[in-house]
Amino acid sequence: MRFSVFLNARSMAAEEDRKLIQDLTAHATQAEKLGFDAIFMPDHHFNGYMPIASDSFMFASYLAAKLPRMHFGFSVVSVPLHHPVRFVERINILDQLTDGKLLVGVGSGTTPEEMIGFGVNYKEAGQVSENNLALAEQLWAKAMEDPAIEIDNGPHKGRVLQRIAPAQYSPRHARLMPVAMKEASARRAAENGWPAFIPAFTPPQIGGTEPMKHVAKYFSVYRQMLDEAGHSPEVIASALDWTTHTYQCVHVAETDGQAREELEVILRSYQDAIEREAEFNARAESDSANKKTDRTPNALTEDWIGTWCLYGSPETIVEHLKPYEELGIGNILCGTTTGPLTEERLRLGDQTLRLLSEKVMPAFKATEPAE
Repeated sequence: MRFSVFLNARSMAAEEDRKLIQDLTAHATQAEKLGFDAIFMPDHHFNGYMPIASDSFMFASYLAAKLPRMHFGFSVVSVPLHHPVRFVERINILDQLTDGKLLVGVGSGTTPEEMIGFGVNYKEAGQVSENNLALAEQLWAKAMEDPAIEIDNGPHKGRVLQRIAPAQYSPRHARLMPVAMKEASARRAAENGWPAFIPAFTPPQIGGTEPMKHVAKYFSVYRQMLDEAGHSPEVIASALDWTTHTYQCVHVAETDGQAREELEVILRSYQDAIEREAEFNARAESDSANKKTDRTPNALTEDWIGTWCLYGSPETIVEHLKPYEELGIGNILCGTTTGPLTEERLRLGDQTLRLLSEKVMPAFKATEPAE
């Protein structure tokens, strides 16, 4: 089973942004030295003050030059917020720069505040996303002499006469990674031979203390579709190799008690940041077009911890993850910098990297990186 690092840290003020970028660069470099397989980044705008997430494609290209062994991923790109031409161009550039070691998570987005900032109607986000992905496929396939591609999708307009440059490195294009929650998304991943994100909850309940029940349900549907798609064994193996289960917050300490105590410190700071943003979220949801239909539990509740957190001593972490390995999950994505990135938070994140590398990762079979 692979282990990857999710750079999901926040800053709390403009003057903290630069140091956060520098600290996350150092954290990613440490992860590479310790044997992690990939760096994943979020795609967020305004909401949460995640400075690298405002253009994580750019930050990934910077890290790719420093860490050529690593794979790079996005968890996940909010497709409606990106003009399809820019979406394809950025992916192609990174596909070239990483020699195909790219995993592009795709979804329709979850935050009305972001939709408002980009002129997308929140209720239409799902359809805008589907249309953008269809347009992206047309753009990837377009040759110079082909007819123009017309773009008229929500706020995204245009007419593409030539081809996208640069061309993609990977056959057809870089791998996309849908979230295997909806049948259509799971099928998109399976029929294309792509990996998928396997969620641990079922909306509208975004949390709970039985995550494996949901993971097994979604993984089984995706795996069956993958088997039925008629791929070669090599394609199936590559897809499963990167099929990912995500923990928003991973924290490892020498003992379970220490890990829980430190986790609660991390989550209190994280929840404070979430509550600070509540006023802006409320403004974004002031009209019916931008009302969310689901709610995430408070991060200090057992429901949130049970779904989104992995914590404990190295021995506890290994025992927790063995059933996921047996199920067939190929990649564990670890949020090691969750919340505001203070010096103490960074110290705890580096502690988690070290203990995962020294005492957890050796318990799981190693594989050669799949291209």
